[in-house]
Amino acid sequence: MVADLSAARAFVSVATAGGFREAAKATGISASSLSGAVRRLEDKLGVRLLNRTTRTVTTTEAGSHVLARLQVAMADVEAALDRANDFRGMPRGTLRLNVPVNAARLVLPRILPGFTRAFPDILVEIVVEHGFVDILAAGCDAGIRYDERLTKNMVALPIGPAKQRFATAASPAYLERHGRPQHPHDLFDHACLPARYGSGAVAPWTFERDNRIVEIEPAGPLAIDVNAMDLAVLAAIDECGIVHLFEDWLRPAFENGTLEAVLEPWWQSFSGPRLYYHGRDHVPGPLRAFINYVQQNQWQARLRKPRYNTHASALPAATRLPVCC
Repeated sequence: MVADLSAARAFVSVATAGGFREAAKATGISASSLSGAVRRLEDKLGVRLLNRTTRTVTTTEAGSHVLARLQVAMADVEAALDRANDFRGMPRGTLRLNVPVNAARLVLPRILPGFTRAFPDILVEIVVEHGFVDILAAGCDAGIRYDERLTKNMVALPIGPAKQRFATAASPAYLERHGRPQHPHDLFDHACLPARYGSGAVAPWTFERDNRIVEIEPAGPLAIDVNAMDLAVLAAIDECGIVHLFEDWLRPAFENGTLEAVLEPWWQSFSGPRLYYHGRDHVPGPLRAFINYVQQNQWQARLRKPRYNTHASALPAATRLPVCC
């Protein structure tokens, strides 16, 4: 098919220029190469397309018909290639990202407003899924996950904070009634608000201090889907128990006093999320624009690292759920 297209282009060039020498000057292809290409096309079609004399080259009746159709087709090809150039020049189209809920809540809000203003012709679609997925099979251009969820054949780059921590917290009123845990094992005597995966398994809570790792299986009055952890935060604020979640997620509640940090010396830190995608060559324009935007804007350097008062006592008035503990 590629050879046929090349021969068709040669025929159009010769017929339009009115001769092999003239077509050679216009295309930069030798007259003998053009002649051979046209001859192969004629042999394949089984008809003569050009009448040749020592002085002139004209199209036959069949050649005139083929030329008219090919000129339209070639114009469509050129228009398609020009459209591709548009995507390379000023990115436009759709960028589809597959991300976990914490990235949708904590990472993308710092990036997407500026990106959409800089590239108004790009439509960004966000698909939220917790588990690692094959982004190509899912119809996505790229995803956001953590190192332990990435495979070696992926290209990955940091996006968001370079380091993150899991934080543990409860409402001051809950802690006044039930006491403040001093060691992760103390959580067995408390009401915990764990996340539950789609499989039904409860996510363990992992703590680390002085290179010692402690993992517990939390239990309590609620087990909430991993994609709905805002409900766990609200339940903790409403004195239902202890929540264990990304520090950045709990930061607003720490700052307004509705949650109090506990076990902070045991909070485990880990590398931040990464943007991952397949291959380095011929990256789609919208994705390339997003990659460049992320690399040029050092979002992780702008994140604050506040210190929290782990013995707060005030609980500001707030919209509340019924107290469940």
